[in-house]
Amino acid sequence: MPWVGLGAYQLGSGTASRRAVAHALATGYRHVDTAAFYGNEEEVGRAVRESGLPRGDVFVVTKLWNSDHGYASAIRACEGSLAKLELDYIDLYLIHWPEPGKRLDSWRALVELKRQGKCRSIGVSNYRIAHLEELLAASDVVPAVNQVELSPFLQQPKLHDFCRARGIQLEAYCPLTRGEKLNDPVVMSIAHRRRRTSAQVLLRWALQHRVVVIPKSSRPERIEENAALFDFALDARDMAALDALDANYRTCWDPTRVR
Repeated sequence: MPWVGLGAYQLGSGTASRRAVAHALATGYRHVDTAAFYGNEEEVGRAVRESGLPRGDVFVVTKLWNSDHGYASAIRACEGSLAKLELDYIDLYLIHWPEPGKRLDSWRALVELKRQGKCRSIGVSNYRIAHLEELLAASDVVPAVNQVELSPFLQQPKLHDFCRARGIQLEAYCPLTRGEKLNDPVVMSIAHRRRRTSAQVLLRWALQHRVVVIPKSSRPERIEENAALFDFALDARDMAALDALDANYRTCWDPTRVR
């Protein structure tokens, strides 16, 4: 699983999504994250197919939406996503949300889909520790990934430690706080000192904490900027300053209320 991917949320359907994914793949991205809920699986799949890259070189992620929870419906939903993507398999299929009452049945379906080879790996999204404990008590199959909102302003250290101890890779959506914290003085100071952008500082912070990132952008220059993360590093002083910003600051939905 590549450490940096292109998030396809709110890229829209139609040519905008396809152009963004095509540019990302041409730039060097090899990881694209979409979902049934995003409404652009067709365009993401088309961009992957038309990229000229071998299928095995591109890591494609999509997700099971809330209305498709349950064993049989999850099987059908995955097959529907495969049909829209027009791909033979999904690299990583995630439960998008820990829907109460049905998520264990959905997980059993994902385990079966993996057994059939329709999904190379399976995981979850927006799962808290209690949700993961429930899953692990009911199944011998450990999620490969837990995709959650994460940034220096929402670090979730207990969840991170729990996942790390069990071999579950944490992946960050909204790692750029939807732009809401790009002008934070601490972030801007580090960016100025490193001669980087605030976005690059936030993304590099996550990478140095061994977290996969999927920043979203449809602008070619931003897509390129968000991938230019591997020719610099933050030092201990930078990391400590960013670590001190944790404030449980969410820009998206809050799964802590889901039982």
